[in-house]
Amino acid sequence: MTEPGDPAGSTRRMPTVDPAGGDPHTPGPAMPSAHDPVPTLEQGGGRAGRFWSARRVPAALLALVLLGAAGLLLYDIAAVRAGHPAMQWRRSLADGLAERHLDDVAVLVGAGIAAAVGLWLLLLALTPGLRDLLPMRRDRAGVRAGLDRTAAALVLRDRAVEVPGVQSVRVRMGRKKAKVRALSHFRELDDVRNDVDAVLTTAVRELGLAKPPGLSVQVHRPAKKG
Repeated sequence: MTEPGDPAGSTRRMPTVDPAGGDPHTPGPAMPSAHDPVPTLEQGGGRAGRFWSARRVPAALLALVLLGAAGLLLYDIAAVRAGHPAMQWRRSLADGLAERHLDDVAVLVGAGIAAAVGLWLLLLALTPGLRDLLPMRRDRAGVRAGLDRTAAALVLRDRAVEVPGVQSVRVRMGRKKAKVRALSHFRELDDVRNDVDAVLTTAVRELGLAKPPGLSVQVHRPAKKG
């Protein structure tokens, strides 16, 4: 549009107004392209496996033991090469291994201990650990989340206490099953059990766990005093 006093042919451009209420002179946020995929919760972010423990304490202890044993053995070998006699423990060990048979009790006990330690280390290497951490659903790639079992049990307990007729609740949260024991001081036990089961079924689904645990609900009357 033209106004009086403007040069001929000049126009006054009205500022662009942001519908969201932003600064009219500041360009608004870039709109997503029609070719960009819209993120949805149905897009899987990968397999939600269990979290692996770093196991720093067993690894550090094993490294210290191996380092000490290797250092002591290398020192003794270097001392023998330099013309010094071998340490008493190595002479005693060599003499004992030469004199004892394979069916000797000490040899069998030592072999059993070594085998047990080896199996324990293999078990630590092949299992994830962190049993108290429940993996949650992976709705986005590159994002992993976990929920502590104690926190999950507290959530279920708080939801169950809200059911009318429930006096107290005790929850034992496992990786595959949640065992709930409730005490009801009024209402029919079957009605309370059905309500607790319905409420906790919804609560377990809302936790967002990758593998929702099963529910085992038991409702009893409080013990009579005296």
